[in-house]
Amino acid sequence: MATSKDFENGKGTDVLEPLVKKNELEEQLESNDDGLWMVLFSTLVAVCGSFEFGSCVGYSAPTQFGIMDELGLSSEEYSVFASILTIGAMIGAITSGRIADSIGRKGAMKISSIICMAGWLAVYLSSGSLLLDFGRFLTGYGIGILSYVVPVFISEITPKDLRGRLATTNQLFIVIGISAGFVIGAFVTWRTLALIGIVPCIFLLLGISFIPESPRWLAMSGKQKEFETALRKLRGADANISKEMADIQVAVVLMAFQQFIGINGVLFYAGQIFVSAGVSPNVGSILYAVLQVVVTALGASLIDRTGRRPLLVVSASGMLLGSLLIGISFFSKAHQMAIEFVPILAITGVMVYIGFFSIGMGAVPWVIMSEVFPINLKGIAGSLVTLVNWFGSWVVSYTFNFLMDWSSYGTFFVYGCFCAAAIVFIIKVVPETKGRTLEEIQASLN
Repeated sequence: MATSKDFENGKGTDVLEPLVKKNELEEQLESNDDGLWMVLFSTLVAVCGSFEFGSCVGYSAPTQFGIMDELGLSSEEYSVFASILTIGAMIGAITSGRIADSIGRKGAMKISSIICMAGWLAVYLSSGSLLLDFGRFLTGYGIGILSYVVPVFISEITPKDLRGRLATTNQLFIVIGISAGFVIGAFVTWRTLALIGIVPCIFLLLGISFIPESPRWLAMSGKQKEFETALRKLRGADANISKEMADIQVAVVLMAFQQFIGINGVLFYAGQIFVSAGVSPNVGSILYAVLQVVVTALGASLIDRTGRRPLLVVSASGMLLGSLLIGISFFSKAHQMAIEFVPILAITGVMVYIGFFSIGMGAVPWVIMSEVFPINLKGIAGSLVTLVNWFGSWVVSYTFNFLMDWSSYGTFFVYGCFCAAAIVFIIKVVPETKGRTLEEIQASLN
């Protein structure tokens, strides 16, 4: 049997043969409803990890004042707690590709679930900032792995006509997890919310036992028998392995823009933004949560119809408008101009910003990342892109309070400039991958 090294070097014809001759098998499986249901079930299991991702990210906003009051934390100490999630996620991102390539996509999801569970328990048991921060760091490390492996796993098991819609369920369940944290956090204590965060991990661990491994990873690893078995279950697309480097810079820059447009500043400190603008944080958070889920679902239904690039352009343009509206609201408040309109401008700006992020910039960069990398480079390249994403997330979440102290309206005007730059980049550089197999995408890039 060919080794993974032989496979990457173009050897191991016993493994390559079913990849080249799979068209007949795919035609047979297209009429097999069991195969489609297994794809859908496998996706549902995987996005439990996305829900966990959202639960971790959305935890800090509704619990801020409860944690600060009970543990006596200053705003600076809470900023460390909120942002240390992204430090853990960066480290998780660095190791995610290696882990997913060495023990498989299922193994990576299993390990990340266990780490997240340990992190939530540490947060629940904490009586001071040390254990609290350590638990937050662990959950960050776990979701750093999940942020890479979930979209990759989904893209590798789905046929091309479903790949866009199913890949965007990753972002849909992230925002459902965030929204659940916002809504549930309005009614329970921060310790109870930490225990609730363990629930999606349990579902993911149980579900992994009933789904097949990624056929592409099995093929890369030279596991022919397991590859054929998984392929028959999933009616997966054939994988023509390429030795050429994909255009990694596109995905890296796109991920950087996803963060530097300011999403995690708005997300982590949504309650603070609403309070600063004179809006009830509970009302604002519930509206925010509902909007995210609805619009992300809309984006998932559009991605395979309109294409990736149009959604990205519309999304970044809407976020530019939202940033300007938020900035104008704070400018008006600072200069005592039209004060009665400040809350309306602020909440409208946040809703526009979040709505347009959810329809495109939230999900599509991850879809493109999962599509443009060849299987033999996906681990290394994916780790790089995920690291860039989480590094940007850390920069934005950690500096948000400092920027707000510098200039509340200037903060959102800066984010607006990044939105404008993202629009230019998308139009000039980002490729359209709609309706093409992973192999066709590779051929066009190479």
